[in-house]
Amino acid sequence: MELINLSFEILAFLFVIAIVAGFLDTLAGGGGLLTLPALMMSGMPPLAALATNKLQSTTGVATATVMMLRNKRVLWRDVKYLMLAAFIGSALGTLIVQIMNTEALTIVIPIVIAAIGIYFLVTPVIDDNTKKPRVSPNVYKYVVTPTIGCYDGLFGPGTGSFFALAGRSLRAQPFLQATAVAKTLNFSTNLASLIVFIFAGHVVWLVGIIMMAGQFIGAWLGSHCLFKIPVKYLRYLVVVMCFAMLAKYLTS
Repeated sequence: MELINLSFEILAFLFVIAIVAGFLDTLAGGGGLLTLPALMMSGMPPLAALATNKLQSTTGVATATVMMLRNKRVLWRDVKYLMLAAFIGSALGTLIVQIMNTEALTIVIPIVIAAIGIYFLVTPVIDDNTKKPRVSPNVYKYVVTPTIGCYDGLFGPGTGSFFALAGRSLRAQPFLQATAVAKTLNFSTNLASLIVFIFAGHVVWLVGIIMMAGQFIGAWLGSHCLFKIPVKYLRYLVVVMCFAMLAKYLTS
């Protein structure tokens, strides 16, 4: 795609935004709340902003995923098929967004984001090890995971929170485990969407590469903080990010 003329100040701003987004996204999801609006405010067309956002955000979740797997917070054998299901769903969603009117998403997204924020706000931490799964592993793998992946391909912001909520509420995963697994699935969905966008020619490479560097720094910092911050504070951060996203949608 033809390079969009951006000043040094705007590129520096996008770099800093990517650092903050990578850090927050690793801890609680919702980094797209910062990066996607920032890219669109820089003057990019919507599809270019979506595509470039996928390029830079993939670096953040890839960094977090490597850290989770390397430190054995998540086991490859437990997530590889879920990652494949998420990959397929995201690829389909990204193909669909090339031809659809994205205005329809503005109706559904605020409702879902509000529901996530309320869920994490009112559910207690102490039942982490006592709840029973509400869906079978196959339903989670073949229905829930690709559906969230499809949403990520269509739009994206909040996907990490959606995966964490699904693991927490549907598979009874402890909060930290659900958050860690969500990073691996979010990496898979971002990668699938990015591949489709690259072939479609929508990525603005210079901007994406600059923001990739910022995402790497932010995600590296976030990965080192994730298991050191008390669970209750991470839960509050999820709530804050959800309602911040909701406010952004309602005021945009």
